[in-house]
Amino acid sequence: MISVKIVCVGNLKEKFWIDACEEYKKRLSRFCKLTMVEIEEQNKYNEVPLILKREGELVAKNLTKNTAVLAIEGKQHSSEEFAAFLSKQGMESGEITFVIGGSYGIDDEIKKSARHKISFGRATYPHNLARVMLLEQIYRGFMINEGSSYHK
Repeated sequence: MISVKIVCVGNLKEKFWIDACEEYKKRLSRFCKLTMVEIEEQNKYNEVPLILKREGELVAKNLTKNTAVLAIEGKQHSSEEFAAFLSKQGMESGEITFVIGGSYGIDDEIKKSARHKISFGRATYPHNLARVMLLEQIYRGFMINEGSSYHK
């Protein structure tokens, strides 16, 4: 069983985000060992470069050799391609860590150190929505790999 870790800058406050994530976490439990790590946003600093640097230091403590960062400049995948990506990661290393940045994005050092950069398109999404989208795509990927009719 593949181990999937999602490292998120920021936490979920609204019930509807929490409920959506809990639903996908429940669904994913049959496919993978899922770990969620929330990193506190470092908004106490007044300068964006300092915020990103501090958040990056905290994120870096949770990375693995096989890390994928969600970033606009990353590679876009169809759902089928993402499913193949998940399958390949499971066979090659048995684990993958995904990173979702905070309000100001992700520190460049984290992006440079990541093995993969993945994009959900050129639009910017709130990190709460990106978390739900990532969980859904991971679930969809496992369902595609299983041959389920979930992905139509």
